[in-house]
Amino acid sequence: MQNPDPAASNQRRFFSYLQPYKLAFFVAVIGMIGYSAVDTFVISNTKTLIDESLGAGDSDFLRLAAICIVPLFILRGLFNFLGTYTLSWIGSRVVMTMRQQLFEKYMHLPVSFHDQQAVGTLISKVTYDTEQVANAASKALLTIVREGAFIIGVLGFMLYYSWQLSAIFLVIGPVVAVIASFVSKRFRKVSRSIQKSMGSVTESVEQAVKGHKVILMFGGQDFERERFAKKNNHNRQQTMKLAVTQILSVSSIQVIASIALAVVLFMASLPEILDELTPGTFINVVIYMVMLLKPLKQLTTVNNEYQRGMAACNSIFETLDEEIEVNTGTKVIDRAEGNIAFDEVTFCYPGKERPALTNISFQAKPGETIALVGKSGSGKSTISSLLTRFYIPQQGRVLLDGENINNIELRALRKQFASVSQHVTLFNDTIANNIAYGVTEKVSRDEIEQAAAMAHVTEFVGMLGDGLDTVIGENGLMLSGGQRQRIAIARAILTKAPVLILDEATSALDTESEKLIQDALEKLQKSCTSLVVAHRLSTIEKADQIIVVDQGRILEQGRHDELLAKKGHYAQLHALQFGETQK
Repeated sequence: MQNPDPAASNQRRFFSYLQPYKLAFFVAVIGMIGYSAVDTFVISNTKTLIDESLGAGDSDFLRLAAICIVPLFILRGLFNFLGTYTLSWIGSRVVMTMRQQLFEKYMHLPVSFHDQQAVGTLISKVTYDTEQVANAASKALLTIVREGAFIIGVLGFMLYYSWQLSAIFLVIGPVVAVIASFVSKRFRKVSRSIQKSMGSVTESVEQAVKGHKVILMFGGQDFERERFAKKNNHNRQQTMKLAVTQILSVSSIQVIASIALAVVLFMASLPEILDELTPGTFINVVIYMVMLLKPLKQLTTVNNEYQRGMAACNSIFETLDEEIEVNTGTKVIDRAEGNIAFDEVTFCYPGKERPALTNISFQAKPGETIALVGKSGSGKSTISSLLTRFYIPQQGRVLLDGENINNIELRALRKQFASVSQHVTLFNDTIANNIAYGVTEKVSRDEIEQAAAMAHVTEFVGMLGDGLDTVIGENGLMLSGGQRQRIAIARAILTKAPVLILDEATSALDTESEKLIQDALEKLQKSCTSLVVAHRLSTIEKADQIIVVDQGRILEQGRHDELLAKKGHYAQLHALQFGETQK
């Protein structure tokens, strides 16, 4: 059994988006066909105007035409508005639906997907690709239906007036169809390349804007300019390929149409046909043939828009068909006790051969603080990612209160954790709303202010014009790194989760602020189980258990004094840091 044609499948799926708007589309078709019918009707009266009015000296038809021409063009305008507006409305609704689906899909795709995708490419799908679909759903369909109806009407009248002169179009029709088929495939191929290059261009702009300070600091302007120029030029080259294909296809079809016109003129010169032709019939057929050049050109040109829309649909549907985050769990828990256990856990990141973690086993009882130490890349943060089920281990089990976390419903599972990372994510909203972000229960202003006070957010909020109601910009760009981290800590305090994950939570704080925050965190840690990822050993000396991780394996574990007494890897790290502070 042959696989279905992907292009045909995408077209069917695209038209499924139009299904809810069948009535509106029917109205649009009526408008477009009415528009074309008025044009065809006006041209069809050329024969009567020449043969009976001008030729026979009948002035009544001219008077009738003078009376009817304005109402006819008003009717034509109404039909045009009906078709154009309705299709634009349908196109905007389809694009809105696709954008919403893409956005919601991004929110539910696993972390592993986002790890492998450039942010610029994902943004380009929501902005550029959906705009191409809008053109296919409105402009392209408008032209296809309206100009297609006009061509059918014109050919019908031509065959009615003189089938001998019009029969040539039955010959050139298949030739035009073959050219259109070839051009469509070419358009789809080049359009896919344009979409990829647009994603690359968007990615470069996003990186340059986000890394502006780094670029200025290290003098990377020339390097970034050249890199962007290459991607920008590649996008231009793909666009020119599309333009060349379009120009050649339009020119080819117009040449074929001109050959048909030449054949008609030659046939009209033959005595047996010339005797049967009236001047009005001949002029009418010639006008119709000339009028056919424009819709043929527009149909070929709009094919470009339509195929770009179909290529964009393919790009969008690929993302929409991605598997969402697996939620195998069915058990819903309200509040866990906070008993955490890793049982012989081995994990390897997708696409990597070397495991990030190998046979990791440890347990944290409710209320205990577990500290993970080790050099960068040793696997400390991976442990916290497995705990929140951003990834699933290939071997072993991660347990919460004795229950395999794979059996717990995802929302219910993540509700048990509050996380503060060294990479703080804030939203373009007020400080108060950022602190309360994600809290499922309704919280009062007093609770937000209390969390802000515990995290020492109030110390710098007082200097801002609107206090906690200050809008902080994208990712808190108006604030320092330490201030952003304090807001993240306040968010974790407000969550009141049974398990707290601190991944270098005080890395962006100065010494004085770190001491204040450390006191607040220690108070918070008394009411929950804590998993602390730290480089500064001074912040985890009071931990109930310290685990030394290196290259994905546990080297040592125990309390601070116990590990120092062993004079092993932890003792060496401690001596090294202690020695640095003495210099």
